[in-house]
Amino acid sequence: MAGTASARPAARETLSPADGLAQLSFLIYGILERRAREHDLSIIQTRLLGVLRDRRPTMNELARLLDLDKSSITGLIDRAERRGLVMRVPSTTDRRSVLVSLTDRGRSLASEGAARFKADVSLLLERLPREDRDALSGLVSRLLVADAAAHEIDLFATGSSVEAEAPHAPLGPTASREESPR
Repeated sequence: MAGTASARPAARETLSPADGLAQLSFLIYGILERRAREHDLSIIQTRLLGVLRDRRPTMNELARLLDLDKSSITGLIDRAERRGLVMRVPSTTDRRSVLVSLTDRGRSLASEGAARFKADVSLLLERLPREDRDALSGLVSRLLVADAAAHEIDLFATGSSVEAEAPHAPLGPTASREESPR
């Protein structure tokens, strides 16, 4: 019964972990890219909006979360600010720090994009039986949480180590307990 949700791959249809994860990353990247293009966003801009949905980091924290250097973060925030998606907010606890926050427009765009991405991934995963989807979710979560911990990143943190804003429901490219991290 090839092509059904209950069919298991034959041994010759099983990819190595490296090949399987690479192919899966290309597939997910393609989905993200299509959704980003709908709003004239790059993948890194999409990641930025995802990170900012549930936290308000400093520029340095944002650089670490997105794995970018300081000049790249500055340029990224400058462009997003010009589009009305983010704003810089002076820290009330550390005058040297600037926090980055979504504007209403940025929050709306991030929520809409995350909902559409979630629907795309759900449609993709419907090709698997329920127990395989659950197993995949558990394995992916454990791998990503372990990797983030190795880089001293708490995927489930909200707000900022400097100042917190009211947490928002995490969606899309950032972590939630039900969805995919970073």
